[in-house]
Amino acid sequence: MNNVKILAVVGMSGSGKSVVVDHLTDKGYPKVYFGGMIYKEMEKRGIVRTEDGESEKKFREEIREKEGKDWVVNQVIAETKDLIKAGQKRIILDGVYSWTEYKILKHEFPTCLTFIAIVVDKKLRYERVAKRPGRAFDGKAIRERDRSEIENLEKGGPIAAADYYILNNGTIEDIHRATDRILKEIEF
Repeated sequence: MNNVKILAVVGMSGSGKSVVVDHLTDKGYPKVYFGGMIYKEMEKRGIVRTEDGESEKKFREEIREKEGKDWVVNQVIAETKDLIKAGQKRIILDGVYSWTEYKILKHEFPTCLTFIAIVVDKKLRYERVAKRPGRAFDGKAIRERDRSEIENLEKGGPIAAADYYILNNGTIEDIHRATDRILKEIEF
């Protein structure tokens, strides 16, 4: 995997992961979306995605319980390897959820994987999630989602072990500049 670089973007719901990933895909980098693996499998099994995200949350936890905590990451690895075989040298991984996924990715791509965690003050994150178009959560729902992601999916591990952090308490331009500084530093 000479010259291949993979950038994994992690963070809690509402942290700004999508802003960073969109900025990177706008630059032409392909992404592999962890949530997309869940959506594809839900569709394959005829499970309808509910507006409140409950069906996705339930399925995300169930598939990891039934198929193994590595099910999603194995799908991501296969898709990432397909991109590499097709000649891609820079790839974005969007939405690593668990410590298990983190460890497997670090084992699979030991020399070319960098993790960036997007963090934001909780109060500001909750305010942003409440206003988010199409995927808004009230305070109770976001607290429950946080609890579920931390306790059931071990989401805190990849954030704590990230190689770089972006504090997203400012503007979209601020987070773009911070992302670009990291890209330059890692020669992405």
